[in-house]
Amino acid sequence: MSSPHQGRHETGQNFLCDRSVIAAIVEIVAGTEGPIVEIGAGDGALTLPLQRLGRPLTAVEVDRRRAVRLARRTTAATRIVDADILRYRLPRTPHVVVGNLPFHLTTAILRHLLHFPGWTDAVLLVQWEVARRRAGVGGATMMTAQWWPWFEFSLARKVSAAAFRPRPTVDGGLLTIRRRTDPLVDPRDRRRFQALVHDVFTGRGHGVGHIVGRRLPRATARQWLRDNGIRPAALPRDLTAAQWAALFTAYRTTG
Repeated sequence: MSSPHQGRHETGQNFLCDRSVIAAIVEIVAGTEGPIVEIGAGDGALTLPLQRLGRPLTAVEVDRRRAVRLARRTTAATRIVDADILRYRLPRTPHVVVGNLPFHLTTAILRHLLHFPGWTDAVLLVQWEVARRRAGVGGATMMTAQWWPWFEFSLARKVSAAAFRPRPTVDGGLLTIRRRTDPLVDPRDRRRFQALVHDVFTGRGHGVGHIVGRRLPRATARQWLRDNGIRPAALPRDLTAAQWAALFTAYRTTG
């Protein structure tokens, strides 16, 4: 039988064991509302403290042995589900997602989550560099930009590799995602917006002024740059959510 903090190499799991980090996660979740869905419950390091919030809790765990053991330690109000989160259908009603994600599955799980309409907030422990990039620190990734009109990404804190067992080779980062109550772009235009972001990120040119100028009338492109205070030499990663939304508006009016 595996020990409580033995990592599952087949799922790339590093278990959280730092009580101060656990307390910080629970504190953030406490500031949200609604039922909670936990990803990768493991041996309950987060599950048991989350129970104390007194809210409906569903803990999803891919390792059946761990799920069975955890079910013996949780209250009747907590539901333990033996499932792969990448195949699990999240509720369509409002809820909060929380979890310590297997580092090698972070992007796949994020993409899975972002396509589901129900959840309002996500509190996720991921690799430090991934957390920084998703939050737009030092420049946003294409993935962040493609979802920015509908979600706010924030970096809560850095988490030392020493907070996990077994210890990973990189530090972690606590990433929070909140669904915008007032989207910057109509959800019905999501595919068109995301295609535009992809085209700009992968387009050829010396800065967004040149790249966008190949897709919009030059006068429109210059107006967009001027109205949004963007340097022509800026890179796609330098744009803000509002600037992307303004670009899409300009694109729609000329498309």
